Amino acid sequence: MPHTESHDSSLASAIAAFCQEQVPDAQAQRDSFPKSEIWAAVAGTGTSLWLDTGDIDAARELWVQEFVALTTNNTLLNKEVQKGIYDRLVPDVASLLRDRGVAGNDLVMEIAFVLNAVHGLKLVRNFDADVSVELHTAVSHDVEASYQYGKRFHAICPERFIIKVPLTPAGLLAARRLSDDGIRLNFTLGFSARQNWLIAALAKPTWVNVFMGRINAFLSDNDLGDGRNAGEKATLASQRALRRMKNQGGPDVRQIGASMRNGNQVDDLLGLDVFTMPTGAAKGFLELGRTPAEIVDKTGNDPEVSFADGVDADAWGLNCFWAIDNQFETAAAAAAGLDVATATADDVLAALREHGAGDLFPHLDPDEAVRVGTEGKIPVYTSWCERVRAGTASWDGMLTAAALASFTHDQNELDDRIRDLLA
Repeated sequence: MPHTESHDSSLASAIAAFCQEQVPDAQAQRDSFPKSEIWAAVAGTGTSLWLDTGDIDAARELWVQEFVALTTNNTLLNKEVQKGIYDRLVPDVASLLRDRGVAGNDLVMEIAFVLNAVHGLKLVRNFDADVSVELHTAVSHDVEASYQYGKRFHAICPERFIIKVPLTPAGLLAARRLSDDGIRLNFTLGFSARQNWLIAALAKPTWVNVFMGRINAFLSDNDLGDGRNAGEKATLASQRALRRMKNQGGPDVRQIGASMRNGNQVDDLLGLDVFTMPTGAAKGFLELGRTPAEIVDKTGNDPEVSFADGVDADAWGLNCFWAIDNQFETAAAAAAGLDVATATADDVLAALREHGAGDLFPHLDPDEAVRVGTEGKIPVYTSWCERVRAGTASWDGMLTAAALASFTHDQNELDDRIRDLLA
């Protein structure tokens, strides 16, 4: 595990000051951007409008007053870093860190943190926006490191940074501690209503996600169905579940529609709590030519999902994306009842297993972990179907594992560029 630098250490303060110094840009003001009648109508359905990009030029083409936030992640940040725009910054921050005794992998981790924070600050300044910044994948299974890095991100820009924490047992515990500290969280790598029920109950973040495009791709790529509506159905089911939890006296957790692939998904999900739209999806929606009068809340819809002939969605575990049964709610309550000040990731896993939800975080042996990374963002059905039928894995859990592996690959590319610049 990486060295955990305390959020209130002198090094953390020095790095925060360094990050601020790198972004002398004047703060843009929201009223300096144009207004959009069509996006105002979308916002009027109750949907908060975010762009899913770290590309400043691409965002500027679309940005209007109705947009309020941008999201970045390990993949999107890597795309910007690989352009070389921060190559001169790396030696400067390396000098600061080395003077304070930071070396080896810890040096690379700290520089990656700086690049993330600096790019986030640039987005804040350029767009007068809230910005989601994501934890380094190396801390995904480390409660204390996730907590400390989350606190450090928040300290750099407390008014505008939203901290992204990935779905792991350790991430759940770290997120709860951050949430208890009043820090806004965008809990990421969710693929199902039941995952988000657990996240909301235990971690109590501000937002959760469903990566809808990848659910649809999972079905179509594996010839399980036509790849339409499954992600949308899961997203709407998740939002309804979260609202039910709130109405029952639980936390107010809002639903993000993520991994949007086209403008039709924007149109189909009007009224969702949040859209985080890649620029292509946002442009695609505008190209549909909707009038403001046609923009209406559609969150009461429950789209039909067509599976291929011979596919038994229930027996094959494919309804996991939108179904939440009483047994799972009991399992989530057991995990949420843990003392987050003392509980470990193993305690979370044990609570879930004891109540019949052990499939949510599949244990992967070394060969299986390699296979997940090799398959990419979309798991291969035949690789995992026996485990799913045996109850030791689930499709939402496998998509989360694949997503984390994909982000880790991109984070490693970013880290390798840092190492090359330090050589």
